[in-house]
Amino acid sequence: MSSPVLLVIAHGSRDPRHAATVHALTARVRAQRPGLRVETAFLDFNAPSVPRVLERLAAEGAPEVVALPLLLTRAFHAKSDIPAVLREARAALPRLRVRQAEVLGPSPLLNAALERRLYEAGVRPGDRSSTGLVLASAGSSDPEAIAVIAEIARELRHTGWCSVRPAFASASLPRTEDAVRALRADGARRVAVAPYVIAPGRLPDRIAAGAAEAGADVLAGVLGPAPELARLLLDRYDEACATASRPVAVSA
Repeated sequence: MSSPVLLVIAHGSRDPRHAATVHALTARVRAQRPGLRVETAFLDFNAPSVPRVLERLAAEGAPEVVALPLLLTRAFHAKSDIPAVLREARAALPRLRVRQAEVLGPSPLLNAALERRLYEAGVRPGDRSSTGLVLASAGSSDPEAIAVIAEIARELRHTGWCSVRPAFASASLPRTEDAVRALRADGARRVAVAPYVIAPGRLPDRIAAGAAEAGADVLAGVLGPAPELARLLLDRYDEACATASRPVAVSA
């Protein structure tokens, strides 16, 4: 029996860098596991859409799909948008079994990818004790998602950074520039900003602008197609397959 198709569902963006980064990540996933069919779909702005990809897979006779949200926290898109799209597709395509995998975060692999980007930007392991770190996420109005970012910041404080503060590009406070200034006030000699986002776009650009405005010493790149991220996608896929993650139910 063939393995379920892995369908990576990204949010989408008007910024062409977003889709290019998502496709680079899924290409790395394919390279890490040759033979696994990996498809990409978007909720908005970019093609193909989730319904179109599922319709094509059903027409080709694929029996099963693991739909993996390319999201770092369980906020609105993971709790509402994606389940709703998958419910509609499941109702329209009754022969196609669709499972929704868990979101990517939190995970030690994400922290490892974050550190990779910081080192690539010029931070050295020996710099941690004198460097304050801003963990800059896109932001959310969902309290669960905000709590996850705060917890990751607390975990990172125990890995040698002199101080770590979360920041948000939208919906929540503080902003990146405020977190940078707060770390300076706390006595950090250097400040590094680590975008906790997957792909470029409007909100990552806002993070970068805040880092520049407040004079951060280091701005890391987005997580993008980091090998740790590709491995995490495969881990979430394997978990969905192994636990027979519940199929998307059709509402009564």
